[in-house]
Amino acid sequence: MMMKLFMSLSFLVLFINFFNWYILIIFFMFMFMYMYNFMYMNVWYSMVSYMWGGDILSISMMLLSLWIVLLMILASSLLYKNNHYIYEFMFLVIFMLIFLFLTFSVNNLFMYYLFFECSLIPTLILIFGWGYQPERLMAGYYLLFYTLFFSLPMLLGIFYLKTFCFSMFYFLIKIDFNFYLYISLLMAFLVKMPMVFIHFWLPKAHVEAPISGSMILAGVLLKLGGYGIMRVFFFMENCCLNIYFISLCLFGIFIIGILCMFQVDMKSLIAYSSVAHMGLVICGLMSMNIMGILGSLLMMIGHGLCSSGMFCLANISYERTMSRSLFMNKGLLTIMPNVCLFWFILMVNNMSSPPSINLLGEIMLINGVVSFSYMSMLYLMFASFMGCMYSMYLYSSVNHGVLYSGINCALGGFCIEYYLLFMHLFPLNFLVLKIDLFTLMVF
Repeated sequence: MMMKLFMSLSFLVLFINFFNWYILIIFFMFMFMYMYNFMYMNVWYSMVSYMWGGDILSISMMLLSLWIVLLMILASSLLYKNNHYIYEFMFLVIFMLIFLFLTFSVNNLFMYYLFFECSLIPTLILIFGWGYQPERLMAGYYLLFYTLFFSLPMLLGIFYLKTFCFSMFYFLIKIDFNFYLYISLLMAFLVKMPMVFIHFWLPKAHVEAPISGSMILAGVLLKLGGYGIMRVFFFMENCCLNIYFISLCLFGIFIIGILCMFQVDMKSLIAYSSVAHMGLVICGLMSMNIMGILGSLLMMIGHGLCSSGMFCLANISYERTMSRSLFMNKGLLTIMPNVCLFWFILMVNNMSSPPSINLLGEIMLINGVVSFSYMSMLYLMFASFMGCMYSMYLYSSVNHGVLYSGINCALGGFCIEYYLLFMHLFPLNFLVLKIDLFTLMVF
């Protein structure tokens, strides 16, 4: 099954010049339906071959990757209209999807590290090639060096594991780890998520990236860290050091929530809200209990769809006003009332309202973290409150107030934009009806 997917994507790369933009979108839609219907989402690790395999965690991340890549092409229709290096863009997107599929489907820790780093390259080229301002070079360097600097100790840790365990298969590794091995294996993933205080690359990368780069970064690439932590914790049992990371992340969520209230850039605010949500996911994973791990999976899927949709909305506003500033994007309710409805739905989903997956994920995460330490209740209460505050701040700033007098366009939304936003909202709010699919992972 895995080999069929890789061969079909390789076929696309070879004949990319003969494909139309919309034919590629239709191909990805059929590919998603094929994966959804024919891949085995089992409790155990299935479809195992020499190097590949998958369980519910792997396959749900692969489906999320394909869905976000499909929507990413839809959101970049302006490139197609302007004929702005569209074949290079499609080539890059397909390579990114191949690397993501390989990352989530390998059952070897070293191969996971290799493809984890390979997925950085297409993202970097997206920011360098299709970014907006000259500062995109500095943002790309931040992204590259933060990730590489913290990944090299992980490579040494992997070689150490190979020496003592004679295997890199996730489920055959068993070792008495120490502080250095624990830190070296985890820090690469904590930077990628990112954890608070090592998150400075993320707002820069989001602000300078094109809409496609922001969507794939928020939707999938941040989840690589959570996926890696889950895999590493298969052979690293509960550790007394987890409490320090949970304490740091709980404090950081609260501080980031306050920081969001001072942002005047839409993409920067959404990027900081991603840091807050991923901090909660790290807390759930570090709690090492069933509710925390399951809540982390649900929150990663829900946040991937919600955050990607928020970046799409920010891009729709940017195309009308040519500015990301909240001072310039005011009163859009008067010219785009339908888009205002999507703003409202995505904002309430961002603050974890029913019936979104975010609500169920946050409830499970809070249960998991509180069962680890009841002292965390105070920070969780403030974090949830601040999440509600900055979501309302963003919604009211963009849609209410006096319309900017220098606006050069009074067009409402286009059909393709409504379709794009609907394709974010539909799985985000209706997957909750089939939530037993994800609970099989641990129960």
